[in-house]
Amino acid sequence: MTGVRPELGSEPSRSSTGGAGWGCHEPGVGARLAPVDSRLSWLSPGPLIASRNDVLTRWLGDPTDNQRREWLRRLDTYAEAAGAAPPPRDRLVTRFADRDRISVAVLGDPGEGDASQYVVVPVLERVAGDTDLGIICSDVIYPAGGVRAYADRFYRAYADYQAPLYGLPGNHDWYDGLSGFMTAFCDAPPDAGAPSPAVPGPWWKRLLRQLLWRRAPKATAADVADMRWYRDAESQQATQPGPYCAIDAGPVRLVLIDVGIDGHIDRDQAAWLREVSAGDRPKILLTGKPLYTYAAFQPCPIEGGGDVNDIVTDRAHNYVAAIGGDDHNYQRYPVRQPDGRTILYLVAGGSGAYLSATHQIPNVDRLAPAVHEEDFRCYPLRGDSLAHFSRRYDKLLGFGLGRLVIDPDDATALMAERVGITPPRPGSSAVSARARRAADRIFPLPARGSAPAHNLMSVLFDSNAVPQFKSFLRLDATSDEIVVSCWAATGCREHEIDPVLEDRMRATRQPDGRWVWASETPGRPVP
Repeated sequence: MTGVRPELGSEPSRSSTGGAGWGCHEPGVGARLAPVDSRLSWLSPGPLIASRNDVLTRWLGDPTDNQRREWLRRLDTYAEAAGAAPPPRDRLVTRFADRDRISVAVLGDPGEGDASQYVVVPVLERVAGDTDLGIICSDVIYPAGGVRAYADRFYRAYADYQAPLYGLPGNHDWYDGLSGFMTAFCDAPPDAGAPSPAVPGPWWKRLLRQLLWRRAPKATAADVADMRWYRDAESQQATQPGPYCAIDAGPVRLVLIDVGIDGHIDRDQAAWLREVSAGDRPKILLTGKPLYTYAAFQPCPIEGGGDVNDIVTDRAHNYVAAIGGDDHNYQRYPVRQPDGRTILYLVAGGSGAYLSATHQIPNVDRLAPAVHEEDFRCYPLRGDSLAHFSRRYDKLLGFGLGRLVIDPDDATALMAERVGITPPRPGSSAVSARARRAADRIFPLPARGSAPAHNLMSVLFDSNAVPQFKSFLRLDATSDEIVVSCWAATGCREHEIDPVLEDRMRATRQPDGRWVWASETPGRPVP
């Protein structure tokens, strides 16, 4: 298959600490592309206050299903007012349907707008600048949506990416009632305002919602016109028919769902999902929350009963992969189905937001026989995650004295012991007593968990230091083959010039129509 860039690929992190970005001699230019004073500081109370609808949803009820239905109704009204055809009821994008091969860039959870997002840009242009389209998979904008926030976090960031960009919202995109997302991706008027967030409930809940709920920031058509200047080439234009849609991308169908704030889909969307999932065309699901993550199955309930994974695993629907954002790293789970098929489940949320720790991922054999540790991959490696967080813990909790800092090789060996695996990177040796003491202090502290704990960790441990451990996916497909490549963005200049291919999976179609996945060891090809 052409287009999968076999000529590129520095040693991956599984081969060397240098491939992970440790010991970087020259920071890359990507971080310098970010706007001046752009850093999104989670230490400031502003981002957490702006994100308060996440907590209010859990206290007062989730209004997103009703708001989504109203947005879809409005799209019909806007089209009628403009004398245009309404969005297709199947919400299907067909502009790529006649391609015999397709290439797609997938960026997960990118939208911080600072160096951690912009370090991805040079690598994206190097290895995926020739793709036919791109998809933003969850949390296009941090911390809480808003039309004007799209200027630096979407339009300016990807000004040089010449293909159209589609998107699916994450929970942060819903904190403004989805108004920013609908303007950027569905061409809704920026001054329309979000639908009412009201949901049934006792009077005191309605009153609290009225008093505390964050309303969408206002913007004008002139604001939007100024932002769109960054991506005004004809090749970059795209309007999608709603926050959930399907894209007939040549030989595959890409199905984008909207799981709102709390990770479920409404009954109308479920009916649509079953409809677009029918047929033999191979399909890839893209969702705001992964179905497998941290060595556990994470259900995506359907309003009224059922689960999205029931639709994905139905043999008649021919899904070959499911990709989710929300957790800010890369994880790979090839899950064997009871009928012998394998569906590839990926976490791909590492394209710009603060790092979600991988050293808290337990041994994946707990999912056996569906998936085994030997078939699992993550980026960063568990050991690199521990080494990275040890530096943040030392700075914030150890007074910067170095007592909590763990060397990457020591961390790799320690995590192999804890998880019960062979160290994934050669060269790991005996671990010092000091490193063991540091790990005992660091490892139990949370880096992922409930919403409050998750926000706390983002406040304390967000960092723009090299190595950044960012990543994105490139998909390449023909009628007989699908290749998924995970490319790293360390923030190091050498890896902008010669990018790191961290992982690659290849599916081939068998004579009986089944798709069989195989792992390929990435790295520089032998001459």
